[in-house]
Amino acid sequence: MSSADLAALTPAQRARVIYTQARSEVSDRLWQAALGDGGEEGRSGDRFNAAGRLGGLADLLGGVDRSATGRTDSLLSSFTTLMLPEQRGEPSTCGGVGLAGPGTALDPDADAAARSGSGGDGHGDTAAQASAGLSAGPNARYSGALGAAAQRTGLPAPALASIIDAEAAKGADGSWQAYSRNARSSAAGLGQFISSTWLGEARREGTWLNAMANERGWLDQRGRIRPGARSDLLALRYDPVASIEATADYARANLDGLRKAGVAVGSSVEQLAHAAYLGHHLGQGDAVRFYRGEIGSDRARVLLNAQIGTEKASRRIAAAGSAVSAHRAWLLDYVGRNVRPQAFTS
Repeated sequence: MSSADLAALTPAQRARVIYTQARSEVSDRLWQAALGDGGEEGRSGDRFNAAGRLGGLADLLGGVDRSATGRTDSLLSSFTTLMLPEQRGEPSTCGGVGLAGPGTALDPDADAAARSGSGGDGHGDTAAQASAGLSAGPNARYSGALGAAAQRTGLPAPALASIIDAEAAKGADGSWQAYSRNARSSAAGLGQFISSTWLGEARREGTWLNAMANERGWLDQRGRIRPGARSDLLALRYDPVASIEATADYARANLDGLRKAGVAVGSSVEQLAHAAYLGHHLGQGDAVRFYRGEIGSDRARVLLNAQIGTEKASRRIAAAGSAVSAHRAWLLDYVGRNVRPQAFTS
């Protein structure tokens, strides 16, 4: 985030942005220190690689002599107590702080649609058409952004909204929290992208994020992230428009990858949403293996441990008779309950 962008914020808004980015960087460094070279950055697209290697973070924190993971959480907790009271614990609503374009006025009360192609640039009509039939409820201010991303990628807007809804932390009224942050990994923003996947999307040609990174001079002529630009690029995850656009690009790539691998993902809005979410949730490789029934016992146990902890995972595995069956049943149930494009269709 540039100094000009920060200058456009009120002191309270600047404090929130600086806090969020600082906590993100501290979290990433502490996790890398705790996990060593085998941390989550080792495999782009697998959001649960680090947590899986730890075998369920919650179960590691019970001992008196806390592990490196416990010390990491303790340090993060200490860091948090020094910061804004409203930023402790669950993320709070900070409005749509915009980073969508150079010189954008960062007004937390601005409608996200005004920064997503629904202004005097000639794209408002197409974005409105793409979001027709979308019912976003408490997230109606993001309808323009959802419509623009849907129109650009060819995804149904309700499918995209349902992926965001399954990923982002939510307020009591169901409103998405732009400053969503997973304290146990580097996942952040409405789309809950881990650092490696977000940086990969910035390098991938043809994405909205790649165009933005090029526009801001964050990539060199070979498409590599310039020294010193990494923090600015990762901070963009907290902009809701950027997160929505990146989620749409990632969903499009995952759907295309699944089809290329011979997976019949279906064509209904619900089928597209579920397939795209499985790619977002598992990473494309594991998503293909999940559809093919090729996730092995060890990997299934790692994934389930990462999601619900080793104790609950062990009980489910014992009840199901195998780690593969237990993980499959849990994930299908989770997706069915949480990825509901019908909830966003008027």
